[in-house]
Amino acid sequence: MDSRVSPGYYTLIMDISPDSFFAKPCNFVMGGVALDLLPPMHYPEVAFAGRSNVGKSSLVNALTGKSTLAKSSNTPGRTREINFFLLADALMMVDLPGYGYAKASKKDVAVWTKLVKDYLAGRPNLQRVCVLIDSRHGLKDTDIEIMKLLDKVAVSYQLVLTKGDKIKPIELEQVKEATLLKLKKHPAAHPEIIATSSNTKDGISDLRAELARFVQ
Repeated sequence: MDSRVSPGYYTLIMDISPDSFFAKPCNFVMGGVALDLLPPMHYPEVAFAGRSNVGKSSLVNALTGKSTLAKSSNTPGRTREINFFLLADALMMVDLPGYGYAKASKKDVAVWTKLVKDYLAGRPNLQRVCVLIDSRHGLKDTDIEIMKLLDKVAVSYQLVLTKGDKIKPIELEQVKEATLLKLKKHPAAHPEIIATSSNTKDGISDLRAELARFVQ
């Protein structure tokens, strides 16, 4: 364990269900625009990465059951900083800026991309990255780039399909199977893909159970 992490890092005893744990108070801590301006690494962190408008903020809201916790928008590229939310004084949830939005200025894209990459490679307390994939589109080149970075820095990540209610169940299963095949080339990837919908709450309990493991 990194020496900068509090000795009490993993002391929470999970004597409640993951759904009950995620219903506990969750508060916005801060937004950071540079690695040296981020909060101290006192808690295990789980981060949410993905292309712009993939539904990161909506997923954070669905997980915590708080519809206005993370600001979501239909305007891609709105989240321009790393936003930290502390759940139950035990788990830090991190909403990363979206990547791959071509209509932003090249300068802005370069700054956001560097910020995300610096964070992913520079937080020893980062336990899991949820790489969000729009189930209507599947993996894109920008997703593969982030996955390769996570492989390189040996940070565990899990693919999470979003907006599963936007396509037919059989199509969702086909996307899931096709994505699973591509995971075999990525050593840091968790072997299970979770399909979710922030609208219908499908898959939300499954993802809560996966993430709650990091506070035990």
